[in-house]
Amino acid sequence: MASLPNLLNCLSARPRLCAPALGAIAATGFEPLHLWPLTLLALAGLIALIAQASSAKRAMLLGWLFGIGHFTIGNNWIATAFTFQAKMPFWMGWIAVFGLSLYLAVYPALAALGAWRFFRANYAALVTGFAGCWIVTEWLRSWVFSGFAWNPLAMAALGPFSHPGLAALAPWLGTYALSGLVVLLGGAWLIALLRARIDWRGGLLVLLPAVLMLLPNGESGAKGTVPFTLVQPDIRQADLDNPAKWESQFVKITGLSPSRQPGTNRLVLWPESGVPDYLREGYPFYYYEGTTFAGDPALARQRIGWALGKGSMLLTGTTDLEMRGGEVAAARNVVTAIDASGTIRGSYAKAHLVPGGEYLPLRPWLEPIGLSRLVPGDLDFWPGPGPRTLELGAWGKAGVQLCYEIIFSGQVADRDHRPDFIFNPSNDGWFGSWGPPQHLAQARMRAVEEGLPVLRATTTGISAVIDADGVVRHYVPRHVAGRLDGLVPPAHAPTLFARLGNMLPLGWAILLVALSLVATRPSRG
Repeated sequence: MASLPNLLNCLSARPRLCAPALGAIAATGFEPLHLWPLTLLALAGLIALIAQASSAKRAMLLGWLFGIGHFTIGNNWIATAFTFQAKMPFWMGWIAVFGLSLYLAVYPALAALGAWRFFRANYAALVTGFAGCWIVTEWLRSWVFSGFAWNPLAMAALGPFSHPGLAALAPWLGTYALSGLVVLLGGAWLIALLRARIDWRGGLLVLLPAVLMLLPNGESGAKGTVPFTLVQPDIRQADLDNPAKWESQFVKITGLSPSRQPGTNRLVLWPESGVPDYLREGYPFYYYEGTTFAGDPALARQRIGWALGKGSMLLTGTTDLEMRGGEVAAARNVVTAIDASGTIRGSYAKAHLVPGGEYLPLRPWLEPIGLSRLVPGDLDFWPGPGPRTLELGAWGKAGVQLCYEIIFSGQVADRDHRPDFIFNPSNDGWFGSWGPPQHLAQARMRAVEEGLPVLRATTTGISAVIDADGVVRHYVPRHVAGRLDGLVPPAHAPTLFARLGNMLPLGWAILLVALSLVATRPSRG
């Protein structure tokens, strides 16, 4: 390869210090900062470091160090979660963030290893091959050891609330291939720097990402038909599990929910943890004690139906219990559909559970040393079967993704029974200041790639109505109690990604790898 210009030589002087710094800089492209040009520059720097690595082992180390900086900054909100667990000191939160980053950094390390090992013949091959490897490793990160798909690089390509930006290509790429495109654009900036001269080719390489990011989104004239009321009660995390405040919380959330046109069919959408009561019969009596209607789940449901009024269908987060041999064995985090008569019309159980939040991995080993879940309760949650569509009759077909389930690309909708929209209730009250906007951004990405509107109801914000183009039509900011009324935005026809799932980005990865192999061949004559 040609020698690097002076601007890039400074990176190779201290590569082990530069790599984690570049990773941290790359994370500033995510919400709430959204400094996406810095992400591209950081990726350009990483590719330059890989190109100068003296061995495969060194390239892998640089990728790993990049990942440590990247995930430590991008996942800093996790540290806030520990401030809500009295059994653990707050400083353990940062140890957890750093420890998680040590593991997550393995995936950029593998991408760097693959790129150096097979595609280092020239910069065109290296950039293209690294993009293909990144797609594969991000996809692996989404499911290995149950997966943690938070903040794929594609999130830096998402535009502001009013348009999807480069993410408009997600229906034809999928999230992980869109991440590969971000790598390609960063590589384009590197190649422009390597040219060391100003001409139209270099200018095109530099300006192309900005042009793609700022492309306007066409306005859809289609209108929805199903009325909804979406409620954000602004119940803070410190109060959410306090039984002494459950009645006032119920009064608050129902006070925000009454129909403005009594008797008309409408969906009412409450967040995760929207109802503290157990709404099903058959549990030991002491589990009903202290709830809004102690000992009578039927009366609790009837009270909900009466408060919402005739014609309403409620989707709310709540908890079900699993009974085994007459004893309570576990819990399930569910969304329950309740009509105006108080009848349960369907439910969905969360499939992707949060390790340490909804269950404690390796409980026999971790509990004796003082580690426990980050949320109250002794029962672990059990996972549900995965995406399913709730048939709600006049209120449409609802897909449900509870809280952070929405981050798993290709795993949010039942492809055999496509819903009209996705309901994403969440409790982001323990996500710090960076987590909620990042969570909302990932819900927007699911809307774009699936061609489905997403309605988010959260306890403390950010609640939003997202159309099938990823545009945020309405939202309630953080730490504000409010409601949104309107018509559920219409869905698009199934996108290419909706039909193929993650086989689509993996296909793009194979294409990029094939192009890289062609670029590594020595020229003839």
